[in-house]
Amino acid sequence: MRKLLFLIGVFMVASYFGAFEILAQAADSTGAVLDSAAAAAPAAAEAVAETTDAAVAATEDVGAFQVLKEKFIEGDWIWMTPVLACMIFGLAFCIERIITLNIASANTDVLMSNIDSKLASGDLEGAKEIAKATPGPAASVIYEGLRNVGGGAEGVEKAIVSYGSVQMSLLEKGLIWISLFIALAPMLGFLGTVVGMIQAFDKIQAAGDISPTVVAGGIKVALLTTVFGLIVAIILQIFYNYIVSKIDAITTKMEESSIALVETMLKNKSFK
Repeated sequence: MRKLLFLIGVFMVASYFGAFEILAQAADSTGAVLDSAAAAAPAAAEAVAETTDAAVAATEDVGAFQVLKEKFIEGDWIWMTPVLACMIFGLAFCIERIITLNIASANTDVLMSNIDSKLASGDLEGAKEIAKATPGPAASVIYEGLRNVGGGAEGVEKAIVSYGSVQMSLLEKGLIWISLFIALAPMLGFLGTVVGMIQAFDKIQAAGDISPTVVAGGIKVALLTTVFGLIVAIILQIFYNYIVSKIDAITTKMEESSIALVETMLKNKSFK
């Protein structure tokens, strides 16, 4: 797990900085296209105009990324690097949770239909095999219920409740770290803001002047760190809410399957 998160983090860092270099090269090649188009024959004026419009649009897009890169550098690497680290590790945990939850999502209706048919024919072991072979927390809870059929309905319900709590903790694994990075990113941004304002006032004191040129640098660093910290928190919060909604949906299916299992066992008189 740690190796997976480390590899994801390294990949995202490489992609983050590599993207800016690729976009910068794209901007240079776009400028070359515009120069050659301007020197083309008058007969191709209409085609040159269309090409120029597309190239200008591409240049504007590249400019936005270039501005983002410049602002990140201007924000002082001492404060921007921790904010970037929060985004990388936060996204790594989010991606890991999303992949895990998507794998854990199973069609419980089909699962219960297969188990019902096995129990109807008196094949308890076959029902266990179906539940054991099906991925997801709902199937695991159902399997535990089938294993405790000897304890009657009460024993099955206790097994379902106990193992359901275990599955819930597994589903929520890693959410505490995502919450940490959501809270930490803007805090680091605000800390950079405070430090930047202190530096600005130190410059005013040293210069004995309140000229805008004296304090502009410190205030700029202060505002940029706050902006990037809030951007990271917003991105991670969106992923966090999506993950929580997935967990709620899986939990609901798990509870419905547990109730359906008890009812199916009562219907087929599977209790001993």
